[in-house]
Amino acid sequence: MPLEILLALVVGGIAGVTLLLHLTGRSQQVMLTPDIARSQWARHFPDDDVVDVTVSHDGHAAVVRTSSGNGLLWSLGADTVARHLMDYDLLDHPEGFEILFHEFSVPKTLIRLDDFERHHWRDLMEPA
Repeated sequence: MPLEILLALVVGGIAGVTLLLHLTGRSQQVMLTPDIARSQWARHFPDDDVVDVTVSHDGHAAVVRTSSGNGLLWSLGADTVARHLMDYDLLDHPEGFEILFHEFSVPKTLIRLDDFERHHWRDLMEPA
């Protein structure tokens, strides 16, 4: 098979799968509720005992208090990412907080918070 035809088939297949996923709603960000946040945290860290969950007003992030310390859970497309809040920098951002993790696998994330949430979340994310 000529390379041009193979390349067109590969590019067309990837574009078709992407379009199909988008049209079926699989590319939307997951909306977190306290129950969903608990189950997602348990999926990432099955040995942690969740004490409390605070979900952002937009439903795309949550601070999770566990017996081993606080953690952050946020939407990344149709999946979630979870990290313990151990080694990070918390920076103010016009839309909320930018968290810079000192970790190669998750360098940073932007958590969108309204003005009402900012003070509460800053207190929740402070190290104990």
